[in-house]
Amino acid sequence: MTSSSGTSNKLTRHRARMRAAGLRPVQFWVPDTRSPEFAADLQRQCLSLKDDQAEADVLRFNEAAATGVEGWV
Repeated sequence: MTSSSGTSNKLTRHRARMRAAGLRPVQFWVPDTRSPEFAADLQRQCLSLKDDQAEADVLRFNEAAATGVEGWV
């Protein structure tokens, strides 16, 4: 089992390598997709788009763009 100081040193070295490569750490906070509030808000948003003409246009565009892509991979 690795000690916490060993893990800390490994993490410090990893971060130093990443910074030396020109990168910096960034933290992102995103909605918790497991929460009931998220599910309820998602349902509300989807229902609000049900008869929206702009949404229908976007869906038609996406379907048209997705046709004929066989063999791209």
